Amino acid sequence: MEKSQIQSESIADIKAAERLARLYDIIVQDNDIKDEADRHRLNIFLSRLLFCFFAEDTGIFANDQFTNAVASHTTEDGSDLQTYLQKLFAVLNLSERTDTPQYLKAFPYVNGGLFAEESPVPQFSRKARKIIIECGSLNWKAINPDIFGSMIQAVVHNDQRGSLGMHYTSLVNIMKVIAPLFLNDLQEQLEKTGDDPKKLNKLLGRLYQLRIFDPACGSGNFLIIAYKELCKLEIEILKQLDKGQTSFKDFSHIRLSQFYGIEIDDFACQTAKLSLWLADHQMNQAFREVFGDAKPTLPLQEGGQIVCGNATRLDWEEVCPKEDEAEIYILGNPPYLGSSMQSKKQKADMVTVFDGIKGYKNLDYIACWFLVGARYIQDSIAQLAFVSTNSISQGEQVAMLWPHIFSMNLEIGFAHQSFKWTNNAKGNAGVTCIVVGIRNPSEKPKYLFKDGISHVVKNINPYLSNSKNIVIDKRSYSLATIPTMSYGNKAADGGHLSLTEHERDEILTTTPEAKQFIKKLTGSAEFINDKRRYCIWIENNELEQAKSIVEIDKQIEKVRQFRLNSKKKATREDASVAHRFAEARYSEKSSIIIPRVSSERRQYIPIGFLESDTIILDSAQAIYDPETYIFAIISSRIHMTWVRAVAGRLKTDYRYSSALCYNTFPFPDISEAQKTSLEDHVFKVLDEREQHSEKTLAQLYDPDKMPDGLRQAHHEMDLAVEQCYRQKPFESDEQRLEYLFKLYEQMIAAEKVKK
Repeated sequence: MEKSQIQSESIADIKAAERLARLYDIIVQDNDIKDEADRHRLNIFLSRLLFCFFAEDTGIFANDQFTNAVASHTTEDGSDLQTYLQKLFAVLNLSERTDTPQYLKAFPYVNGGLFAEESPVPQFSRKARKIIIECGSLNWKAINPDIFGSMIQAVVHNDQRGSLGMHYTSLVNIMKVIAPLFLNDLQEQLEKTGDDPKKLNKLLGRLYQLRIFDPACGSGNFLIIAYKELCKLEIEILKQLDKGQTSFKDFSHIRLSQFYGIEIDDFACQTAKLSLWLADHQMNQAFREVFGDAKPTLPLQEGGQIVCGNATRLDWEEVCPKEDEAEIYILGNPPYLGSSMQSKKQKADMVTVFDGIKGYKNLDYIACWFLVGARYIQDSIAQLAFVSTNSISQGEQVAMLWPHIFSMNLEIGFAHQSFKWTNNAKGNAGVTCIVVGIRNPSEKPKYLFKDGISHVVKNINPYLSNSKNIVIDKRSYSLATIPTMSYGNKAADGGHLSLTEHERDEILTTTPEAKQFIKKLTGSAEFINDKRRYCIWIENNELEQAKSIVEIDKQIEKVRQFRLNSKKKATREDASVAHRFAEARYSEKSSIIIPRVSSERRQYIPIGFLESDTIILDSAQAIYDPETYIFAIISSRIHMTWVRAVAGRLKTDYRYSSALCYNTFPFPDISEAQKTSLEDHVFKVLDEREQHSEKTLAQLYDPDKMPDGLRQAHHEMDLAVEQCYRQKPFESDEQRLEYLFKLYEQMIAAEKVKK
């Protein structure tokens, strides 16, 4: 046959993952893939294919050996590629090859489990063969292990990826976990040992006893990076021991069998095993570059201990046994999935993990890993650290999860406060994350990371603040002596009681007497962006008069029909009062409006005063007939510091709630003189807003465009509010929050004494 020469040029990157995704789809299309067993066989094939690409560019095979063989020994239509690959994969598992053709015998013996299982190879079309050769033409030598994480996102189906909650983790984010969890400590120990052979050998012994366990390992990214970092550290230790001794001879003794994983997705599980083998070969090469020799890559040795299964149902101790001398570090990036996004199976997983625990149903799915992990490490030297969405350290989820973890006598050893998620994968996950490390009580320092900078702190509480371990519970009334905050009004009307400005004008043109039944209407978005809306508002004693107006009567009937057709019983019952909002909390007095959702970019949530002719929607909250100074308190920086710590989130935006943000806010009783001072500052802020009346509040409170005068007025009001707490100014938000947590604890204790 004519020999084909394939030149490797471009480095295999995300494009390779996308090509493999196309190959995956074509193979599924060309073959009768019916069930999980068929898909498992396809996954094994793809793992073997990836190994061959990597092997021919890294010295395991001869240069371009695999791709040239496919191009040279199979026909262009792909009809005989299945037979060829079946023969090749069988040969790669044979150490003795008596009757093997020379063109196959030239490939080395691989074994190690990768080719041991008899697994059918799919059929191929012309297009599938072409893509295989294109992938082979890429240079896989310098491949970063995180390509495999990207590959999982690119190759598995979108709907499957979404339901599993996969969020591929980049190298930078992985280091945020493994560095403070164990790597920093090992590196510090190496620095202290100097050239002492005894200490160096003891440190090596410690490396060889480590166990790294990722119970949601995906394609193995955490395990791969941890393995490589430990190998690099081993090389540094051996270099110290070597110190120019020409007779020095040793190989790496870090074993893939020290790395454990659980992964529910079969393809990801296969990829994790393969990734560890490839990482092993890369580190062998690194070892050879330093010491001139290394253990042979082939035949492949024992791989990582990766189990395919559901981590919420498996016994973690069976997967990774807790041996006496082993240091075990649990880490990873488990699936997040808020309660509303969980499938029936995932909700069932939550039931299993939280059996006997009340009030867990609004927790994110990732809470399962934190609770099971906490049970695993309890009363042991094992530690854990997970990447998570910041939702478990905010809002109502704190009280649902953390008391159960702290009840096991565990503590947070380190944490990264909220940071933006970034990675190299297509379709970057748009989330804000944290990293939380949990351990048994220790005298070792606790590290709190903010904006990537490490701070040694006394304690890290579940809000990831340097304060005592307290949990803020929802309250139905205010802890401080401040007025009640109410929800806005909920229409549940199908939009028929709401009016645009044009619709209002049309009604008033034909029936001016309808004016008494029309009020202004505003919610969060309308208030912040100055959008004008109106609504029909009828008190019970005005119903007959209102129904005499034909246009209003028509709208009432539409609301009645809408509510009667609802699936909710309560909404159907409200059909009898179709002239009213389903939940009406209107007061014929002025009010303060507080948007329930506001951008995290803003330094302040834009709030404001409204006249009595305005109905507030339930997308906002209201304080009716307020004293003016209340505006200063809830517009202050110190209140915003509290909100950022305890509020829930809608994506990354603040989700303000009276139960968690307002009613829990610790504010001292103040004198009339202090109230008067705060009122003066409120009027200054309102005056500054009036100076820019042509702008919306969204524009005024954009942190990049906020007028200097308004910013200064807020700053002066902030100082006045903070003087209600103490005379000495606060130096940072961390200091403010620490003070607030202490005051909250004192006020709760005082409240209990009164009862």
